[in-house]
Amino acid sequence: MLRKNLGAGYSPLYFLAALGAGGLSVSFFIYLLFMTPHPGSPMATFNHLWPLLTGGNLLVSALITLDLAVIVFFAYLHFRLLAWNLREYALFKKTEAFPKLMSSNAEISLMTIPLTLAMSINVMFVLGAVFVPNLWSVVEWMFPAALLAFLAVGVYAMRILVTYFARVLSQGGVDFASNNSLAPMIAIFALAMIAVGLAAPAAMSTVKSTQAWSIAFALFFFSTAILLAAIKLILGFKSMMEHGISEAASPSLWIMIPILTLLGITWIRLSHGLHHGFGVHGDASSLFVLTAAVLSVQILFGLIGWAVMNRLGYFRDYVRGDKGNAGTFALVCPGVAFFVFGVFFVNLGLVGAGLVDRMSWAYFLLLAPFVFVQLKTVQLIFGLNRKLLRAV
Repeated sequence: MLRKNLGAGYSPLYFLAALGAGGLSVSFFIYLLFMTPHPGSPMATFNHLWPLLTGGNLLVSALITLDLAVIVFFAYLHFRLLAWNLREYALFKKTEAFPKLMSSNAEISLMTIPLTLAMSINVMFVLGAVFVPNLWSVVEWMFPAALLAFLAVGVYAMRILVTYFARVLSQGGVDFASNNSLAPMIAIFALAMIAVGLAAPAAMSTVKSTQAWSIAFALFFFSTAILLAAIKLILGFKSMMEHGISEAASPSLWIMIPILTLLGITWIRLSHGLHHGFGVHGDASSLFVLTAAVLSVQILFGLIGWAVMNRLGYFRDYVRGDKGNAGTFALVCPGVAFFVFGVFFVNLGLVGAGLVDRMSWAYFLLLAPFVFVQLKTVQLIFGLNRKLLRAV
């Protein structure tokens, strides 16, 4: 049973709980994407999985069944937490705390809403792919609908973002002493999530006009995310170096991990679209370099964030201890994102470049640390849900 009627005690950052559950659902689909054969389509679908489920290899059938069950469980948790957040947010808007939020640095936390809604579209696409027979036969009709859905979320996100910038740039008054974290980069996270969704038809469609619209729309949010990320990183690190980072906001140091995952996958999808639709040729070495570079920067931010949070006692107090707030759910997304891009690195970077054989002992050895992070993230979200969301 979830807590109800938080009123002024609610924060839009609670949407991160739904976001993390949705991300975990998609992350378990990654196993099917890279470890099951799916000739004729760029992703594993029901038509590819059914023969494996009903085949004679009991181990393969069991593993796929388990994976599908986990996908469904976290998808259910995602939509349950999304519905809870939408209800609590509607009540929160009627309290006196809402106008105060809209005139403070925390206004940017509203970007968690389009961020989570974009994840919902991804979750629905995964569920449709693995559970609806023959879905790929009508997928070219679905791509324009997906573009419109992500665009609708994108328009909502831009409305929040432009309203925020209009206020702070016309009135000023941003308190950099209390804005001493990378928490405002939740806006870039949302833009990157929308960009990666818009880029999917570019990589998967065979209709050139669909690919073109997909590339154009994705590039708008991709470019905007990169520009704002550069600005926010400079301002954020300047403020943190002057005032130190606040203990409660220290998980924001890891926000670059999911942002880099989304931007990296967006670029991979755009490259595939340009290759298949417009004859722009690349090679396996370019994907090796891209994925290795992105993973390297993720590891850098991971180490810095871990060192800072460990020094501040964040894990002791907020994860294992009695402290905790909605922002603690920000720890879930980096774990999901690091796993996802780690699998992309191994499969597209190393296997694609011919450095490792798929399904070899070296392949699974390289995947092991990323799988460990994924499982720790599952453990984390269960613990945070019990502590922060369960009714007493």
